[in-house]
Amino acid sequence: MEDVTWRKSQRSNDQGGACVELAAFVKGVGVRDSKDPDGPRLLLEPTAFRALLTDLKQQ
Repeated sequence: MEDVTWRKSQRSNDQGGACVELAAFVKGVGVRDSKDPDGPRLLLEPTAFRALLTDLKQQ
């Protein structure tokens, strides 16, 4: 995988909660579990990522 910078929310803490990390890629946004950085990753196209954020904000 490319040399990328994964970022976790500043609201995240070290209490073992469910956190995701995001990374910018040329073709979209990468998403991974912060507790399993070598595990599975998703690559979302920009439009799919924006739709996901919109949906999450409405929850």
